[in-house]
Amino acid sequence: MTLQTENLKSSHCREDFCSGKELLDNYIKKQANQDIKKKLSVCNVIIENEDEKEKVKGYYTLSNSGIPRKMIPENYQRKFPKSYTTIPVTLLGRLARDKNFNGKRAGEFLLMDALYQCYLAAKKIASFAVIVDPIDKEAESFYEKYGFEFIPDSKKMFLPMKTIDQLF
Repeated sequence: MTLQTENLKSSHCREDFCSGKELLDNYIKKQANQDIKKKLSVCNVIIENEDEKEKVKGYYTLSNSGIPRKMIPENYQRKFPKSYTTIPVTLLGRLARDKNFNGKRAGEFLLMDALYQCYLAAKKIASFAVIVDPIDKEAESFYEKYGFEFIPDSKKMFLPMKTIDQLF
C-alpha cells in the first residue's frame, strides 16, 4: 500500500480513529471540521478503504502563525532586523496516526508530507520555520529525531525552513 494524503472531507470515517492520545482522537472526531470551516487550519489525512468506507488512519494540521522574535534562539535572532517583533512561522498543530496502523512508518510519512507542504507554501508565503508544540515526551523524542530544536523557555520546538529546504 502506497501512503498518500488528502484534505479531510466530511465523508471520511473517523469514529474509530484511535492514536492512544485522547486529545488528538477527540480533535479529529469532533473539532477538525469546524476549524477547517473557520479557516483556522487545514487537515490532511491518510485514509484506507475498508468495507466501502474511507477510514482515517492518520492526520496532521497546518496553519499560519507567528512567534515573538525574542523567543527565537539568539543565533537565529541576530539575522532578523530589530523592527521584526513577530517572526512568521507555520504551525504543525497536530499530527497523529491510528495505533492499529503500525509498521507502515505513517508518523514519519505524515511529518515529511507536512514539511513538504510547508516547503511549497514558503515559496509563496514567507515562513521562517515550522513550529510544533509536542503533547508529551514521546512526541518530543519523535520531533527531535527529525532535527527539531526546543525554543528556549518554552515547550515548543522548531525546524528552520532553511533546513527543510535542504530536504527537498
